[in-house]
Amino acid sequence: MRILIVEDEQKLANALSEGLTNMGYAVDTLGDGTKGFTRISIHHMDYDLVILDLMLPGMDGKTICSLMRERNITIPILILTARDEVDSKVDLLLSGADDYLVKPFSFEELNARIQALLRRPAAAQPAILHIKDIELDPAKHTVKRNEKSVPLTLKEFVMLEFFMRHPNQAINREELLSHLWDFNYDSFSNVVDVHVKNLRKKLGDENGQNLLETVRGVGYKLNG
Repeated sequence: MRILIVEDEQKLANALSEGLTNMGYAVDTLGDGTKGFTRISIHHMDYDLVILDLMLPGMDGKTICSLMRERNITIPILILTARDEVDSKVDLLLSGADDYLVKPFSFEELNARIQALLRRPAAAQPAILHIKDIELDPAKHTVKRNEKSVPLTLKEFVMLEFFMRHPNQAINREELLSHLWDFNYDSFSNVVDVHVKNLRKKLGDENGQNLLETVRGVGYKLNG
């Protein structure tokens, strides 16, 4: 999935971006609160999660939270804060944050919070996803078909997860690029088609039919 990190501590931002990218997420980072809110306002449909530092130059994380919710932007928000007072935590949740982490924290704890938030869409999703005989476990990064393990690359895995979270929906290439690759990616590349082709090959056919259907003039659809 695609994550926006708004964090002005460059060293921490780089570490978070590298760690999450290595886990298969597409990650964008910004170091200024005002720029972060502008990005969210314009491109909020492209993101699945926003990680906000509480104390930011330009506009603080709590203000960004409040303005997002006022504008009915419903992306999950995880706040990073050095404050450990109970009152500030309550204020953060009341301002619209979905969760918070007090610095310093372990990367394992961050990943657990992210997994919990990404399983919390408008319509609740199960922890383990199933489409026909395919089973995908986001936490363990495993895929099985007919109880047999299917080895996938990180990008193939997150692409399949995206399809499984949107079964029977025709998804265009631009939407896949916007959710699974960062802002710097070349939108004219045929990388989506290549990854879909590889996914089809690894998943195999079901009664001679591909689960991943090409929808002419639109993109692809995972038949559930």
